[in-house]
Amino acid sequence: MWAFQSPKTTHLPSPATFLPRTSLKPPICSITLNPTTSTDDNNKLIQSLCKQGSLKQALKLLSHEPNPTQQTYELLILSCTHHNSLLDAQSVHRHLLENGFDQDPFLATKLINMYSFFDSIDNAREVFDKTRNRTIYVYNALFRALSLVGHGEEVLNMYRRMNSIGIPSDRFTYTYVLKACVASDCLMSLLNKGKEIHAHILRHGYDGYVHIMTTLVDMYAKFGCVSYASCVFNEMPVKNVVSWSAMIACYAKNGRAFEALELFRELMLETQDLCPNSVTMVSVLQACAALAALEQGRLIHGYILRKGLDNILPVISALVTMYARCGKLELGQRVFDQMDKRDVVSWNSLISSYGVHGFGKKAIEIFEEMTYNGVEPSPVSFVSVLGACSHAGLVDEGKKLFESMGGEHGICPRVEHYACMVDLLGRANRLKEAAKIIENMRIEPGPKVWGSLLGSCRIHCNVELAERASIRLFDLEPTNAGNYVLLADIYAEAGMWDEVKRVKKLLEAQGLQKVPGRSWIEVKRKIHSFVSVDEFNPRMEQLHALLVKLSMEMKEEGYVPQTKVVLYDLEAVEKERIVLGHSEKLALAFGLINTSKGEPLG
Repeated sequence: MWAFQSPKTTHLPSPATFLPRTSLKPPICSITLNPTTSTDDNNKLIQSLCKQGSLKQALKLLSHEPNPTQQTYELLILSCTHHNSLLDAQSVHRHLLENGFDQDPFLATKLINMYSFFDSIDNAREVFDKTRNRTIYVYNALFRALSLVGHGEEVLNMYRRMNSIGIPSDRFTYTYVLKACVASDCLMSLLNKGKEIHAHILRHGYDGYVHIMTTLVDMYAKFGCVSYASCVFNEMPVKNVVSWSAMIACYAKNGRAFEALELFRELMLETQDLCPNSVTMVSVLQACAALAALEQGRLIHGYILRKGLDNILPVISALVTMYARCGKLELGQRVFDQMDKRDVVSWNSLISSYGVHGFGKKAIEIFEEMTYNGVEPSPVSFVSVLGACSHAGLVDEGKKLFESMGGEHGICPRVEHYACMVDLLGRANRLKEAAKIIENMRIEPGPKVWGSLLGSCRIHCNVELAERASIRLFDLEPTNAGNYVLLADIYAEAGMWDEVKRVKKLLEAQGLQKVPGRSWIEVKRKIHSFVSVDEFNPRMEQLHALLVKLSMEMKEEGYVPQTKVVLYDLEAVEKERIVLGHSEKLALAFGLINTSKGEPLG
């Protein structure tokens, strides 16, 4: 007999148990089994009750039925999930065992799915362990259950054992094991497992299944392997709206917003039979926000209204963020105010919107309003409000919010929250306090935390702590050129030119290159891209001429160029010339040349 795990939640007695016995009314109708009725009829009656939603009556009849069928048990299991009753589910399971169905692989699959629904993963594992005849369907059920609760490495270990005993994968297996690769913390070792599974898919001829290849795109996207994801997407023989959405999201979430909008345009122009869904629109709005492409965002907003997607919470939340990131905070607030209902994601969008514009106190007010309205903050809520405190220099307020996470809201701080606190203290030049927070962390700091410390050292030119942070970052992110560049910036500002040369040699030895800065500007509903080292732009001479003119006029008003970011020991005039070539300034010059007087630049 299997042992059952206790349910996670306490089940209260029904209200009827608190009433006096005299107040209890008999059921309106009762069904009893007729001894002369055949087993087939009895099973059909139990099945019928399950389909009608009468689980309790079905269970009562089950206790008197000597020969329940497989289909009867299947419908009872399904009915337990519909009624969200783990206790009834365990009762059905016990009855199933007593009637000799403990080795039925079909019912084992249903039981694992049922326990997964109740987040009772230990019971799901036990069903699997006790089932001797494990079909691919039994394996798939457990793979899915484990992936949903983030046990990706366990899935991959089981998958390896499954392959070693010769059980062939099916199209669902590949979907579940690919999801398992990103179910944990996206460790680079799991990326290699994902690549191995990709090879299995190709070797066994499953590359024609659109849902498998879409999951593969999503897996590579979550590891930041945009080129791999793009390659898989481009080679797909058939694509559906989910495939397109996955690739657009891949670009949007990996710093390739321009490509996300280009792909969306291709979807709209070349696939007349596919209609973007709410998931697509969220990614497109995120891309507009990243590029501050206000006119594009307004066009997307119009499309959302025409297609009736304006009642979907994630879409509206993305609209709030888009308008705020495009500098139209009042429009974002208006969209939020017009929402019929709001979830925590909607509130987070508004908190973050005020935070990025430096309105830290307003962001805290919105956070407090959210909790006052009975919406429990999520871990993302604290990332948003702590980020707002950091941008506004509200150190004491940020510290109080951080302390309230565990005390008031029962949220255990994650790496992202510690990174926010390090950034908050670092920006305020309380670097020793920031370093102390890292020392006292109960979890591994990781690149986000050390990156926040290094960024703070860049602001205040703290060489000692910068070296300490960079040593850890070089170990954690050996291929991230940005960490080397930041350290070189700090050495340059401190006038330590020999150290600048040493870091550059380290960069070259690793075969890494600093990625040239890229900026975008939207002019007349078209997005233009500029790179700081773009020598082939035909308008570069005109842009530079305008920038030199503006620089001279600004100097006459007292402006002093910030040349300390130039990592070369050069004359001041030469450093000023290099600074003028930054991509942001080129984009601004283009906007000034190509817009009318008084027209806002975006």
